[in-house]
Amino acid sequence: MRTGLTLLWIIILLFGCSISFKGINIPTDVNTYFVDNFLNNAMGAPGDINQRFSEALRSKIRNESRLVYNDQNPDIEFSGSIVRFSLSPEAPQAGNTVALNKLEISVAVDYVNNKDESKNWKAKQFTFFRTFASDQDFISIQDGLIDEIFKQLMENIFNDAFTGW
Repeated sequence: MRTGLTLLWIIILLFGCSISFKGINIPTDVNTYFVDNFLNNAMGAPGDINQRFSEALRSKIRNESRLVYNDQNPDIEFSGSIVRFSLSPEAPQAGNTVALNKLEISVAVDYVNNKDESKNWKAKQFTFFRTFASDQDFISIQDGLIDEIFKQLMENIFNDAFTGW
């Protein structure tokens, strides 16, 4: 009896409820988005970092929402700039050496919701970093570190824009 009741509840939960783990909350009247090319205002950053960031944000929205890219009168718009690209030593050790280095990237993002201006934000800062062993050659791992940092920045921007967290 107890097993049958448990099984019934599992079936009801699986088929009777609609659960969204992403928590995306895009109003039905919002259908299009546009991501302008971000600017590179960060000293020492690779020359193409802004293009890579812009394309990563376009891809994130395209792949994880129902919105369609449109550069003519979009419902949602993103723009901004890469404002910080810094490499700093972390975890000092004896003998004036460090065990880790840290790459930190910050972006300032403008979000315009043309359907509901109360949702807009301007120059909102998003920052993330990765540490790596100081004996690693930064140039050889730079692109991978940037990709990892971008992945988290995209998640944070996406959540702020579309989940209301």
